[in-house]
Amino acid sequence: MSTVVFTILFLMLLGVLPVWSHSRQWGYVPTKVVGIAMAILLVLAVLGIL
Repeated sequence: MSTVVFTILFLMLLGVLPVWSHSRQWGYVPTKVVGIAMAILLVLAVLGIL
């Protein structure tokens, strides 16, 4: 289950990078939000909670 969640978050992270034409005007805010969510889930997985 956690592998699926990490894969989805990684794909979301790639989708919100400001190098794509559809997300260039968004800036780095969505990238930070998805990155923080990914970091939290990674910590939870390392601790064995997830």
